Amino acid sequence: MQGSEAISRRPTGGMSIEPFLGTVTVRFSDAIVAASDRAKILREEGHEPVFYIPFEDIYFDLFEKTNTTSECPLKGTASYWRVHAVGGSADDFMWAYETPDTAALAIARHGAFDPKKARIDVDPKEDKRHTPHVME
Repeated sequence: MQGSEAISRRPTGGMSIEPFLGTVTVRFSDAIVAASDRAKILREEGHEPVFYIPFEDIYFDLFEKTNTTSECPLKGTASYWRVHAVGGSADDFMWAYETPDTAALAIARHGAFDPKKARIDVDPKEDKRHTPHVME
């Protein structure tokens, strides 16, 4: 990638960030590039929900930071990473708000993944209080 490339993202309305109860696994091709049971889900009006995985649960040896950045009025400046795995690569596969604005501090040191380039598998934790039980 040459120079700094800006990706435009325009949020509309409010935003919420909450822990996701379950496991999120991210793959590129056949390689698992991140897996966590400590993910957070960011909901932003006008956008699909986004899972953010803690840096500690991302296999950074498969990533290379790029010069791409984007600005969000609610979250701040995002940085982007290219993934290299299984003989392939994808630019701007992951992004993160390394020093987010106050409203987004909960996603500091967390990465999110482009759902058009990544396979994101979500396995919610079973809610035993609301799961019907069959009597034997």
